[in-house]
Amino acid sequence: MKKTLKKNIGLLHLWLGLASGLIVFIVALSGSILVFEDELDEFFNPEFYKVEAIGDKKLPVDAIVSQVQKEFHLKKIDRIYTFYDPERTLKILATDSDKKKQIISLDPYSGKVLASVPAKSRFFSVVLDLHRHLVLGDFGQAVTGISCLIFVFMLLSGIVLWWPNKIKNLKQRLTVKWDASFKRVNWDFHSTFGFYTFLVLLIISLTGLTWSYKWFENGVYFLADGTTKKPSAKVENPTKIDPEGDKSFFYQNIFAKTDSIYRYKGDTQIRMPADTINSIMVIKINLEKEIPNIASLAYFDKYTGKVVETRPYESFSNGDKLRRLIYPIHTGSIYGYPTKIIAFIVCLFAVTLPITGLLIWFGRKKKKKS
Repeated sequence: MKKTLKKNIGLLHLWLGLASGLIVFIVALSGSILVFEDELDEFFNPEFYKVEAIGDKKLPVDAIVSQVQKEFHLKKIDRIYTFYDPERTLKILATDSDKKKQIISLDPYSGKVLASVPAKSRFFSVVLDLHRHLVLGDFGQAVTGISCLIFVFMLLSGIVLWWPNKIKNLKQRLTVKWDASFKRVNWDFHSTFGFYTFLVLLIISLTGLTWSYKWFENGVYFLADGTTKKPSAKVENPTKIDPEGDKSFFYQNIFAKTDSIYRYKGDTQIRMPADTINSIMVIKINLEKEIPNIASLAYFDKYTGKVVETRPYESFSNGDKLRRLIYPIHTGSIYGYPTKIIAFIVCLFAVTLPITGLLIWFGRKKKKKS
């Protein structure tokens, strides 16, 4: 009975692996690149990160925005990013007159445009689209979601198949016999390193399901809060009609008010509402925390710039706090370079799993024919 069960699990492991192998290869390879996205992007595109020289004083944000709106014929400002590091550029995500998103990097001291790129053409935007959607939109997202679920099963079934029937064979399962035949080395590499990377790959796969399935994200909130009901990220704008008035320091005042509410060192971004109903959301990342993605929120009237609501990180539910941790856990950035390196190596190994698994299948077919 036990042998029959293990045999059936092995068959499922084999055929599901063959069916999802190509998708796993693409997602794992793109994921390994995204682990060091910030570092690689800054190395190849420094003009989006560093100013040419640190000035005495930064210009008001509104003056820079007004200038860039004219220069690029922008229809709408979507997001404005400012950074605590004095060497960092100011970044704007905006929609141009052709309704295309543009990322623009500016010198906050001089207002000079340092670089611009269509958001969809940015290299890491393409890699992320490949990672999440296979560059196929909703259909691609469905495929990667199913493949991720299959991969979770592959990891669990792989442990069952790896587990020795007798405890005396455990040592053999923990090492690769490098001086054996290619077939044996391939098998050992696939199963042994699959065991060593099992836990990290399982964590990365499970956290990845958050972006594929709403039910999984709801499950995160249920485990943390006991309910799937979570507060909306949007807050309705109290003012319904734009009043006349001087708005020459509108954005600058919002950034200043946010800094007066949250006095820690942080990077701040303004997110303009995509609709006509909701208010401006401002996110300030706390750089004083050891763990990344710890942030507090503030909401501002999109017409008057007055504070509508504040949501300090301390007021977040356990579910919200856990949800914010999922991204750094998934990318390996949770504890900086040590966990990033682990995530990178493990993702590279995941790239080899469909290949070594395919070779194992070819070896079995050849054996059956013989």
